[in-house]
Amino acid sequence: MEEKELILRCQQGDEAAFEALIHLHEKKVYALCRRMCRSEDDALEAAQDTFLAVWRGIGSYRADAQFSTWLYRLATNACLDLLRREKKHGGEVSLDDEEAPIDPPDAAPQPEEAVEREETQRLVREGLYALPDHYRQVLILRELEQLSYTEIAEAARLDVGTVKSRISRARQALRNYLAASGNFFDRDASKKTDGKGAETR
Repeated sequence: MEEKELILRCQQGDEAAFEALIHLHEKKVYALCRRMCRSEDDALEAAQDTFLAVWRGIGSYRADAQFSTWLYRLATNACLDLLRREKKHGGEVSLDDEEAPIDPPDAAPQPEEAVEREETQRLVREGLYALPDHYRQVLILRELEQLSYTEIAEAARLDVGTVKSRISRARQALRNYLAASGNFFDRDASKKTDGKGAETR
């Protein structure tokens, strides 16, 4: 059964169609929630809240917007609501599942490279979660979920200019965090010359 038909049946109160719709999207929703939330338990709770919001709001859904965009909006809002409620300390956002396009592994990494990669992923996770919630939201949707600026604007209910501005600031904040770790530096800074044309480190 196609997604459109499932949605129509859900709008008519068909619970079996709703279960099928959940099955179709639950992995991506959970992956997004896991990236946004500090812990697995929080991600599961946010995913459940997302699908509860879907069930409650499916009657008002209109096909003029993509269902996936509407779903992203509900999921990110569920995560942000949970984070505002709890404001816990500890835990990290997971960026190392197979869907996350961050630092893909080589075919046969050397042990030293594997250690370095793990350290990089840890620092990125920490840096991402150190961002304010509204910065982390748009950066995850752009860099990990690969949404366009327009899709992010629709999902976050922002104008495109605001989305671009937040993503730019989030990227800079993340770069600053990584640079402060001592293990990262600006690519341009790594190729500064000594004034005689020779590169310096």
